[in-house]
Amino acid sequence: MSLAALLLRAGRARPPPLAGRLGKLPVSPRRNLQYGWTAYVLGDRASAKFTEHSKIFTVEGNLYSGTAKLAQQVAETLGLRYFPETSIHLLDRLTGDGEKLDLKYNGSCYLETFYNEPMHPNGNSYRLQVWMYCSRFLQYVEALDHLLSTGQGVVLERSPYSDFVFLEAMSKQGYIKPRCVKHYNRMKHLSICEILPPHLALYIDVPVSEVKKRIDETGEPYEKKVSAAYLQSIEDAYKKSFLPQISETSEVLQYTASEVDSLERIIEDIEMLKFNKGPWLEQDDLTLHYLRCSVNDKSKLMCPLAVPDYVPEVTVGGLDADSIYQSYRELPGRKYASGYNTDVGDKWIWLK
Repeated sequence: MSLAALLLRAGRARPPPLAGRLGKLPVSPRRNLQYGWTAYVLGDRASAKFTEHSKIFTVEGNLYSGTAKLAQQVAETLGLRYFPETSIHLLDRLTGDGEKLDLKYNGSCYLETFYNEPMHPNGNSYRLQVWMYCSRFLQYVEALDHLLSTGQGVVLERSPYSDFVFLEAMSKQGYIKPRCVKHYNRMKHLSICEILPPHLALYIDVPVSEVKKRIDETGEPYEKKVSAAYLQSIEDAYKKSFLPQISETSEVLQYTASEVDSLERIIEDIEMLKFNKGPWLEQDDLTLHYLRCSVNDKSKLMCPLAVPDYVPEVTVGGLDADSIYQSYRELPGRKYASGYNTDVGDKWIWLK
């Protein structure tokens, strides 16, 4: 069983027989009214909520390039919702009581291990990369859900569309094996086609020497061990792969380390964009409603992430998988689907 499959399974704990359905990853409590076809027939349209700022923006750049600061500033200025960069604990926040769990429930991957020993023989580097892609995909689905439900635009730090820059950097530095790259590309190919790309990607171009300096000054002790070669590989992947690819479907704005301090100019640049390319232009109320239904059913949308390939780095044995899954279900708020767990004060168990 792959790590992605285990993640998916953990979000599908079965509710009590009275509930009469399988549990899933959290959905809106108004799902049946808000996303059902009855609501659509009665006139509920995503486009009716849209304004000129009903867009998805992502802020991209190397480590410590200032993506968080810029994303927050743009969101605050334009009245958008800010999504901070995801972590391996994203699923914890969306399930149960929201408390962080042991890393055995989060891919058994460690940032510290990656920075301290990126070529660790137990395959930690690729497990980390897979789990981060799954987390970024889930967060992006959450952002789409928010946009289509409320009409409020969103700003994210990085996305599943740019996640591969870290994979390419790992591969170039020899941290992961070719079989990992093949598995990742298949997983991405099967999942990314179910969503729509961002309207705009903002890229902050900070020289590797400056990135390394910032890490050495303010980074965690284990982050300071990152090599300049790895950071350079990330930059190369952004410039040679990501930016050319994303520019085919999305607007792209690039800024240097000094230019990014001029927020007024960046906002002016954004407001000058025509947003006249990409698959968003091909959508109508019907296709947007299909997408709303899809992103609301997160368990189903994440199924393609559970690629049934045998890859030692991410494959969990049957006995281990059952043991982890059963212990996960004993944690507060995770025995049943969201809304059915009385141990964390769920109130809707008799109403669903």
